[in-house]
Amino acid sequence: MEYPEFKRLVDVIAKLRHPIDGCPWDLKQTNKSLLKYLIEESYEFLHAVESNDEKKMEDELGDVLLQVLLHSQIASERNSFSIESVSKTLADKMIKRHPHVFEDKSLAKDAEEVSKNWEKIKSKDNEHFFKEEDVYMPSLMAADKIGAKSAKVNFDWDTVEQVYDKVEEELGEVLQELKEKERDDLRIKEEIGDLLFSVAQLSRHLGHDPEEALRDANKKFISRFSHMEKKAKSENRDMMAMTVEQLEDLWQETKKEIKTNVKR
Repeated sequence: MEYPEFKRLVDVIAKLRHPIDGCPWDLKQTNKSLLKYLIEESYEFLHAVESNDEKKMEDELGDVLLQVLLHSQIASERNSFSIESVSKTLADKMIKRHPHVFEDKSLAKDAEEVSKNWEKIKSKDNEHFFKEEDVYMPSLMAADKIGAKSAKVNFDWDTVEQVYDKVEEELGEVLQELKEKERDDLRIKEEIGDLLFSVAQLSRHLGHDPEEALRDANKKFISRFSHMEKKAKSENRDMMAMTVEQLEDLWQETKKEIKTNVKR
């Protein structure tokens, strides 16, 4: 199968980066300056997937591909790597990590076994168990991944109850720091980090992605707050002029209304 449109796209990106008649904005970009766009486009694709919007998924995935091609084009201009070498490296890696598909089909019988073999092959490629990149993803996602990796060598809690006890322990340490006469902000920050890490592990043990769980909580809060704004406006009330108690009452009223509407 040939991919003429992909080749055309690669040529378009090269044209945008042409030193004489390319695009001034594209020519100014570096791998570092483009990082924020790669992150932004990835999250926009994530939103499209969670919204079940197929057309939006296609569009946003194109924007992610644009970032991949731009990064590769910039690297090729300094003779580092290209989209061709990126593609070759990826294809080689996929073949190596899927011997049950490309070599011996008896190596794996189900998805769980495939996952175990994948990790074994990866471990042979990596000198260290953890990689520096593990901390450069969203922190809750990183905490989940770090905990899951540790569990592969049985460095993990045996039960959910044990993780819950750890969460309570970490919360207690945060509260203890807050009781100190002279607060140590760095110490408090450290203890809050430990608390968040333990909560991420609790989520993992319960079978939930902590990043997704918090994202859902954020969406729920924004939805309720927007509903609260509309309610206040319909009642000719200025939220900026309301007391904390009045806002809390309005918040609780909003929660009840939303629950009632859901039941209907």
